[in-house]
Amino acid sequence: MMRWTRVWVLSAGILGTIGCQSPTSASSSFNVDSFVDTTVSPNPTTAVANADGRTYRVVRGNNQPDDVLPFQFVTSYNVVLTFNANATNSTNNIKFPVTITSATAKIEQASGGIVTTSSSGDVEHYDSVIVSSTNNTISQVGAGVQMAFKVWYSLPSNGKEALITETIALRDSSDSAQTFAKTVQVRVSP
Repeated sequence: MMRWTRVWVLSAGILGTIGCQSPTSASSSFNVDSFVDTTVSPNPTTAVANADGRTYRVVRGNNQPDDVLPFQFVTSYNVVLTFNANATNSTNNIKFPVTITSATAKIEQASGGIVTTSSSGDVEHYDSVIVSSTNNTISQVGAGVQMAFKVWYSLPSNGKEALITETIALRDSSDSAQTFAKTVQVRVSP
């Protein structure tokens, strides 16, 4: 009887712990797209020849000097990020203010908006900066931040058409400091 009581108490304790876990703990995943809205302008954006002298380095190795080359193109665009009413529902349970912790761009050559891999094995070279941002925090549902980005790039195809994936990392103000990221895609027209 004592053994059965211990098993029952242990089982009840485990089930009670599982039942109390928050669905939005740091280890859980939720659909960021359901509560973070974005607007990109212009989208698609256009690129122009890089005239400001910004460069990138190609490491050659084998005692060969590195190449320092100018980026071929530059483009810019704005991203507006806002939180809708789903942010505070019981599924997501976001606590405001939310802080933007980073924004990282990835540039890939594309054709018709579809990423194309270089058959030569060459890679894309790129650099991006946030030119301006209205803030780094979002205070409440309905509030937002506007960020202006500038991206320099060179593609293996030597063409202009590309797909930019901007990943914006965020952290809420809950005790567990939930972290999540919003991914935004920006097309660069040919």
